[in-house]
Amino acid sequence: IFLKIMKKILLAILMIAPLSVMAQVKFAHYNLADIVPHMKEYTTAQTELQTMEKQYSEDLKLMQEEIEKKLADYQKEANNLLENVRLRREQELNDLQQRFQQSYQDNQLALEKASQEKMAMIYQKVNAAVKKLAEAGNYVYVVDLSVGAISFVNTAISTDITTQLQKELGVTVSATATTAPTTPAK
Repeated sequence: IFLKIMKKILLAILMIAPLSVMAQVKFAHYNLADIVPHMKEYTTAQTELQTMEKQYSEDLKLMQEEIEKKLADYQKEANNLLENVRLRREQELNDLQQRFQQSYQDNQLALEKASQEKMAMIYQKVNAAVKKLAEAGNYVYVVDLSVGAISFVNTAISTDITTQLQKELGVTVSATATTAPTTPAK
């Protein structure tokens, strides 16, 4: 929401400001999609999240196997059980199923939270680098083209700092790995 408001304010300033003032204002842009996937922190985060997901999946598989075994045992004996024993076993099966569902939900929430925390740290690092380069280059505005909410960026007069950001963040990108320059539609 804050970014949308800031973008609207930026566009309003751009429309209102006289051309003579605009000549003195320096603009820069970058493409976050060309940076984050190549950061070591991102690769590490993805590996850690995959490890978490695998462990959660294995735990759920063991729980499911336990439920299936107890259900099969119950089905074999159900006709021969006293009513109170049968009801107790049915309740036990229901409890196991509820535990399984709760574990699944808890695991999903934990993965989502871990992902958000890891990505927040990555974005903080990128934002710090953007700020550093913006201050060093005396840029008034720096726009991330990957967001797609900017209606137009004249890349001929705006400086692309994607490569500088990659260097600042220690990101190495092969020539074939970069995405095509993103210029949002008019």
